Amino acid sequence: MATRTQAREAVIGMLYAYDLGNKDILDIARSMFEEKKIKNKQQDFAFLLLQGAITNLQSIDEAIIPYLKEWDFSRLGGMEKAVLRLGAYEILYTDTDSPVVINEAIELGKMYGGEDNTPRFLNGVLDALSKAHRQTSKEAQDSKIESTSLDSLSQNVNKDKGRDK
Repeated sequence: MATRTQAREAVIGMLYAYDLGNKDILDIARSMFEEKKIKNKQQDFAFLLLQGAITNLQSIDEAIIPYLKEWDFSRLGGMEKAVLRLGAYEILYTDTDSPVVINEAIELGKMYGGEDNTPRFLNGVLDALSKAHRQTSKEAQDSKIESTSLDSLSQNVNKDKGRDK
């Protein structure tokens, strides 16, 4: 039975193929997963990752770019791009813990990265993205709590006004 790491490995290969122009990758993804012995829950997991990453590709790329520092996104290697996109998708759109996502990206970078510093580069970009996402999520949650509290307070005040009459 395949592991989630193997599922992610298959997904980055398909994201790489998609980036090279194979826009029909979703149509053949399940059969490709079968060939790689990725079945059942792991296949569903892999397909959701692939579909989610492709569907949200533009927003994922936009989220990655600010954390590249002195790198130009278009000049990144294809596999590095695929690993970053998958990692960013998981950080931004799934409940998988960021340390797990980043560790998986580092391991995939060691296997497929074009340079020795690829794992460190992937770690830096995804860690910065994760921290920014956590901060944004916390601020949104705090705002939601504050808004809910104000709505509740307003409703209580209005109830009290109704009793005074």
